[in-house]
Amino acid sequence: MYKRFFGLQANPFNVNPDPRYLFLTKYTEEALACLTYGIQSRKGFVLLTGEVGTGKTTLINKLLSWLRQQRVATAFVFNSMMDVPQFLDYMMTDFGIPSSSREKSQIVLHFNNWLLERYRAGENAVLIIDEAQNLSDEVLEEIRLMTNLETFTEKLLQIVLVGQPELDDKLRRPQLRQLRQRVMLRAKTQPLLLQETSAYIAQRLRIAGSNGQEIFTPEALSAIHRYSHGIPRVVNLICEHCLINAFADQQRVVTVDAVKAVAHDFELEGNGSSVSPAASSQAALNLAETAETLVNLAEQLRATENDHPGDGKP
Repeated sequence: MYKRFFGLQANPFNVNPDPRYLFLTKYTEEALACLTYGIQSRKGFVLLTGEVGTGKTTLINKLLSWLRQQRVATAFVFNSMMDVPQFLDYMMTDFGIPSSSREKSQIVLHFNNWLLERYRAGENAVLIIDEAQNLSDEVLEEIRLMTNLETFTEKLLQIVLVGQPELDDKLRRPQLRQLRQRVMLRAKTQPLLLQETSAYIAQRLRIAGSNGQEIFTPEALSAIHRYSHGIPRVVNLICEHCLINAFADQQRVVTVDAVKAVAHDFELEGNGSSVSPAASSQAALNLAETAETLVNLAEQLRATENDHPGDGKP
């Protein structure tokens, strides 16, 4: 909608976890290094936690992209609200392992043989589970038992559990202590600092095709950090709507007042920063479409006046 107006080739603040837009902070680099080391070293269990909107799924998508380039077999479970049979069926399907039996014992045996074949071929297999804080105790126990698939020296399956801080709380429960003891490496994502927020916005604009022309004033960037608390998802939300509003008003620079207006609309002036961008996606789309229609109409009217400069004059 506003891409041409701001000289962009793509939407820089899309909420989809596009790995191209991964912004590497100290914590992100440490987390990515921890995950890759745990997988390459066949540590078995690796844990990644972080607050809502801090970039966990984007980081995982970057990891998945790297793993596929390395031709590592991967299964990515993004819906954790499943029982044990559903979980096993999804995992086998995503790994691309055919299984004619519905018996759990046969599925596990077939899976173990598949892992052994890959191990003998010098290959690895990685199971990544997002939103793991929602897994039932029964599924978590099944996942723990998968770490028993091993040789005398190495784990056959590498498991990455990804979730919100509630996952840490869940693993502290006495009934899950066996699983907690098997987590070999832990990584965390963190909110952005003020300087990182400014750099994050600049990087996304650059990747989207910006030529470096100022779009957000320094004061606007500070306000975005203040209202978002450094949560990347909320930064995206604010920036997206600032650009939509600026396009509607035909303003090429976003000011601090524009940021304040968006923060007010989304009730970000208090302590809360966990805002769902989906709640207003349709309204934003309608606003942008209306603004574009008005701009196009104005351009047509100006063109008509230029073609007929004497019309309507006495």
